[in-house]
Amino acid sequence: MIYLGKIVKQRIRVAGIIQNGREVLIMKKAQGRVDGVPVWEIPTGKIKFGEQPEEAMDRMLEEFLGIELTEKTMLRDVVTFLAPQGSSQLSNLYIIYDVTLGKDVKLKPAERYTAYKYIKPEDLSGYRLDEASIMALEIVGRGDTRADYKEVANSATVYIDGASRGNPGPSGIGYHIVGANGAVLACGGEFIGFATARVAEYYAMKAGIEKAIELGLKTVRIVADNLMMVNQMKGIYKVKNRDLLAIYDDIRELLGNFEACAFVHVMREQNQQADAQANQAIDRYFEK
Repeated sequence: MIYLGKIVKQRIRVAGIIQNGREVLIMKKAQGRVDGVPVWEIPTGKIKFGEQPEEAMDRMLEEFLGIELTEKTMLRDVVTFLAPQGSSQLSNLYIIYDVTLGKDVKLKPAERYTAYKYIKPEDLSGYRLDEASIMALEIVGRGDTRADYKEVANSATVYIDGASRGNPGPSGIGYHIVGANGAVLACGGEFIGFATARVAEYYAMKAGIEKAIELGLKTVRIVADNLMMVNQMKGIYKVKNRDLLAIYDDIRELLGNFEACAFVHVMREQNQQADAQANQAIDRYFEK
């Protein structure tokens, strides 16, 4: 991988979110202390050559925690971030799974870990967590300060997407709004001219939110396939690009019209309707 003209090494891992009610399982690493303070992490492991991520997750649970059988393992999200490694940068890709344990399962940690415990989210700040674990836990909801996800579980969903042919290039935006009962409430797209994909994504979000306000919706789930943008709206990452600051501020102001909202990341194939609206808007412009 090349980043800003430098060759960057990449590390790929699987990690599991294991919960007991509201509490999250964290493990104390046998090796790894920062300033004398032990480091904790969510269960994490490598993907061996030839393995699928799901297979690596099952093997890691058995090798590191002594778990031979789970009730369910479900993909939650994919986290990517850069971290320093000596004088270079290390690109990290973490595939995050929700892991549901059987009722009678008992943990038997391997030598990799010296202790484990279940901790409430509000108590996690008292532990030194590694960077990947912090980001994973923020992704599953701790980073959203506007609303508990339960408050928007039965709300309308606003799917949004931006398209740029050339990045930068001719760009379009699209939205697809579905009610809690599954009925399509609105959909639309617009050509926005020459822009980058990231700018198009933000303009799509603004358009989708404005339409939701016009429809009188008070609680919404805003869904996008751009993980960076979702994390920026959650407050996990800051918006530093000057081209985005004005539209970002506009969106934050518009959010005050909702009683509750949540930002959700999905894979591209789960956002096809909004993507189609954005690309059709570009096509319509050039058909004139």
